[in-house]
Amino acid sequence: MALRLYNTLSGKVEEFQPMNNNEVRMYVCGPTVYDYGHIGNFRTFVAVDVLRRFLRQSGYTVHHVMNITDVDDKIIHNAAHAGLSVQQYTAKYEKAFLEDAATLNIEQPILVRATEHIPEMAQFVADLEKKGFAYRAEDGSYYFRIAKFPGYGKLSKKDFAGMEDGARVDVDDYDKDNARDFALWKAPKPGEASWETPIGRGRPGWHIECSVMSMQQLGETFDLHAGGEDLIFPHHENEIAQSESMTGKPFVRFWFHARFLLVEGEKMSKSLGNFFTLRDLVLKGHKPSSIRFLLASVPYRNQLNFTFDGLKQAAVSVERLRNFQSRLDTGQFPQGASEQMTELARDTLKRFWSGMEDDLNTAQAQAAIFDMVRKGNAAIDAGQLKRDDAAALLDVLERFDQIFAVLEDDETEKMKKILNWAKSEKREKDVSNTLLQTMEAQELSDAGIEQKIAEMENARRSRNFQSSDAIRAELMAAGIVVENTKDGVRWKRK
Repeated sequence: MALRLYNTLSGKVEEFQPMNNNEVRMYVCGPTVYDYGHIGNFRTFVAVDVLRRFLRQSGYTVHHVMNITDVDDKIIHNAAHAGLSVQQYTAKYEKAFLEDAATLNIEQPILVRATEHIPEMAQFVADLEKKGFAYRAEDGSYYFRIAKFPGYGKLSKKDFAGMEDGARVDVDDYDKDNARDFALWKAPKPGEASWETPIGRGRPGWHIECSVMSMQQLGETFDLHAGGEDLIFPHHENEIAQSESMTGKPFVRFWFHARFLLVEGEKMSKSLGNFFTLRDLVLKGHKPSSIRFLLASVPYRNQLNFTFDGLKQAAVSVERLRNFQSRLDTGQFPQGASEQMTELARDTLKRFWSGMEDDLNTAQAQAAIFDMVRKGNAAIDAGQLKRDDAAALLDVLERFDQIFAVLEDDETEKMKKILNWAKSEKREKDVSNTLLQTMEAQELSDAGIEQKIAEMENARRSRNFQSSDAIRAELMAAGIVVENTKDGVRWKRK
């Protein structure tokens, strides 16, 4: 078997094979850093991270590049409104994005910034003009002449047969179904950031940025280009047109696009009050692992309905996985292995792998793991699990977590940073009691919990049940669940 991915360009699921043996060259459209990233953005970046991690687990070397769009219409407008330079304005939001990505355990790719490649972009525009694909307007702006590129529309599958030759659109982002010549280079306007170049003073259009930086890093043709479905048209369509016009070669072999998400069944919108950044959700008391798990739980080409009930269920699922891992790690099992558990580990890994190879069917992959957890817990409860069985099941969990990255309980510092950020931004009103209680529970160290449990057990053995119950209630208030099992007292953080 091999990884099969839906290729937006061909419109079908195809076997993925990189051009150069085991090396995958992948480019992802990164954030436009004019505000904090919202959960719709991070659904795409989590999907790409899952892809990257699975490719690596499959034996590929992944050369993963992502751009930071640090100059475009929105940025220029917002920076001017704030009285800041473009660089000053974007620095804050780039830093926030990278922090938020790390909070969600998204591995950082090679970063390239638009403002660091202005000369190369100007040269690209000049070369397109020489080839007859670009022209200069009266104000000094340059536009791509899409009538010169017969393949225009092959990615988005739109019919542009009746397009008007010479009609232009100047804004970076637009939703029109009718194709228009798009800006490659924009002449300066009063108060706008601009750069002096051989083709005149100005700044790049949004679409040219990705073509130049991706080909500079990955070559004229590379394996995979990813982004959200909103980028298919016009952004990625325009990238193909200008790149293939320049080189005469295919630009990208596979196009990978993640679907939008809904929030409580509706399109996410500030006007509807259902627009959430990652930081908003953490301030409400939701752990980053729960958010990542939910974002990854629905296959990337399916629409995810992001609900708070779903987020609570994701937290329960993560705890179930962590508890099972803890039972395997700490249990006192007899020597040996059982044929049933050996087969369970082998079958789970096969089902997990089959799901991931099937166009990253994360739901199928997770189902295989939770089936293993159910059967493994039953074997532990029945006293049937042996030491080698535990090692085999732990190995499956490790392979799962190399991709889903939710098992490590490393969230105290992450949540504390966002809490401190909220205080620095004077957003104390957005800090929920749930978050504060979670932080208080996390502050109680493992050693402190063990000491409390020892005191509780000593009180119980002394038949001081009032004191024992009081300690148990204190632990419960701190979010610590204490369980009596045949192997002794176990505890977990709620």
